[in-house]
Amino acid sequence: MALLAEYALTPDVFDATSYSSDEVCGIRLQQLKEVLLTEGLVRNLRSGAWSALFSNDGRPWHSRGKELLKKLAQQQRLRLIPPAVAADPATDSEWCDEALQSHATTPLSGIIATQPVATNYRQETLVGCIDRLGSSGWWSSRGSSVRLLQTVEEYTQHLDLIFQCANSFMFLDPHLNPSQRRYSDVLTLLKKMAGRTPAPLIEIHRVCYFDSRDKRDQHDEAGWRSLFDSWTAPLRAAGLTANIFIWDGFHDRYVISNLAGISVPNGFDTTTDTRSITTWTRLGRNDRDDIQREFDPASNRHILRHRFSVPH
Repeated sequence: MALLAEYALTPDVFDATSYSSDEVCGIRLQQLKEVLLTEGLVRNLRSGAWSALFSNDGRPWHSRGKELLKKLAQQQRLRLIPPAVAADPATDSEWCDEALQSHATTPLSGIIATQPVATNYRQETLVGCIDRLGSSGWWSSRGSSVRLLQTVEEYTQHLDLIFQCANSFMFLDPHLNPSQRRYSDVLTLLKKMAGRTPAPLIEIHRVCYFDSRDKRDQHDEAGWRSLFDSWTAPLRAAGLTANIFIWDGFHDRYVISNLAGISVPNGFDTTTDTRSITTWTRLGRNDRDDIQREFDPASNRHILRHRFSVPH
């Protein structure tokens, strides 16, 4: 189960005439809205040809569908995916075929269609009918938390889609320290974002002390910069920049991005101990946004001791 999922939707989902009534269409789209805008991405098939369909007034696209598409675009939840079949799809079923072939190259979580289309794909467990999504295992297994080992492999598995698609990241861990072996895999995680154009905005947040019994600032700015010097060459080679924020104090650990916020109670340290299991929990949008505001230097909710970039 992924904390951020990716779905494909066939065009009929937005067509009011694909349902028993205009009202039913509105209800189904409203049910999708919260899921997609909180915990999902939508695959923009054929390099954006899918979303271009909805600027065509040849079909009666429901007003709630148009609103949802607008919000998905505004929140950057439409993920461009290249064509998977040779010919441009001309029917809803052909768009379903396109999504299935796309899945064969880059796996997605599920495909949502209306009953007329889904009926033709009964043998495809990946295709779910919007009227009966609860009967699809990939939909009913959704949840807001996941249990995982404290390894870079499992961290990557659950963050990979965010690394590929989000345009901003905040890693909040009060004790993140590149000089300690248990944090050596943080750089590996950051490099998963290499090669993206434009490069995502990356922020690292930690506290100004090493021992909770002595909360005085442990370094001048040059000292803090030197702590992160080992990241300079690898990040430069990856085309990435990490903005480092040193605060007077905080406790909780998070990954905050424009697509999802995740509570990570043990932070980003890793271990080879297979008994070390942690629980990550996806935050609601309001909580995610409030944490982002909390660590904005302009908020004055914490005292910012130092701020610099690596490479600098």
